[in-house]
Amino acid sequence: MTVQTPLPLPTFFDPANAAKFDYVPDPQKLFAAAAEYRRQHGVLPAASDKTAVHLLLIDVQKDFCFPNGSLYVAGRSGKGAIDDSRRLSEFLYRNLRHVTNITTTMDTHFAYQIFFPSFWIDKDERPLTPFREITADEVGRGAVRPAPMVAKWLCGGNYAWLVKQARHYCAELERAGKYRLYLWPPHCLLGSDGHALVGLLHEARLFHSFVRGAQSWVEVKGGNALTENYSVLRPEVLTRHDGAPLAQRNTLFLKTLLSSDVVVIAGQAASHCVKSSIDDLLGEILAQDPALAKKVYILTDCMSSVTVPDGKGGLVADFTPQSEAAFQRFADAGMNLVKSTDPIEGWPGIRL
Repeated sequence: MTVQTPLPLPTFFDPANAAKFDYVPDPQKLFAAAAEYRRQHGVLPAASDKTAVHLLLIDVQKDFCFPNGSLYVAGRSGKGAIDDSRRLSEFLYRNLRHVTNITTTMDTHFAYQIFFPSFWIDKDERPLTPFREITADEVGRGAVRPAPMVAKWLCGGNYAWLVKQARHYCAELERAGKYRLYLWPPHCLLGSDGHALVGLLHEARLFHSFVRGAQSWVEVKGGNALTENYSVLRPEVLTRHDGAPLAQRNTLFLKTLLSSDVVVIAGQAASHCVKSSIDDLLGEILAQDPALAKKVYILTDCMSSVTVPDGKGGLVADFTPQSEAAFQRFADAGMNLVKSTDPIEGWPGIRL
């Protein structure tokens, strides 16, 4: 294999834009710049790639990636997602000729969802606050319960059914052992500024699309009011308390990933949506052929973990240990932990 020099960063690229919530690229200017870049550097169309490399960008949205977003993934450094966005953009530009397809997932929510405080009240009918867990026992005792006003549009006004479903949902999460129900502040609301992709990364994915003649794919997740959807491959709970289906797996996108020769994964947050997506991908791989794990490469320096500041210089919650344990488990299963700054042609086992 001939080792090629990494491509130069485009002249329009400004790493400072990684920290700018209001940065918006101009698609028409990118399209024009792409034609010249392709000609100048001899970049071939994605259709000519002998090895299909699929880059999966998980939830690189403004609410997760900026301090003024509603659920900023700061990591322990405080600059986690901002630095991740810059590194990820640079990785994509330098390896433009190797990345065949890019899919960007978009966490997409509405005002009332089971993981938002708006969905719940306590025994005194007071609203709940974010950054707390809800257990099946609490629902069973009536310490917390769904807000009655959502029952009309959510389940035809059958409030007793809704309470049973809420308890069932919490019990199923606890039985699975991955998460308890955790209340997050409203984030990635469809139509909000925070739902949009980070401008710097949106710019990079569009430029890739225009240079290589590849579509800029998107997978939307998270719109079901009665289940979390951390993973792009499946919601957390698939069935209702009465045995009817609640949601379904994303089998079509799973086939897309497994049909690629190489799958590269980055995004936010390492402790939640990234971890959960890789967990589900690994589960499918182990069920089909454990050797397929070798085709997965995790950009560990392009993702951060959720941390919740206490306002006093410390943290109320830090999910970094969960991420680190998951990374070790993924590596033990045969997946590859790599850095964005390492030449892609030198990654273990890769053939481009």
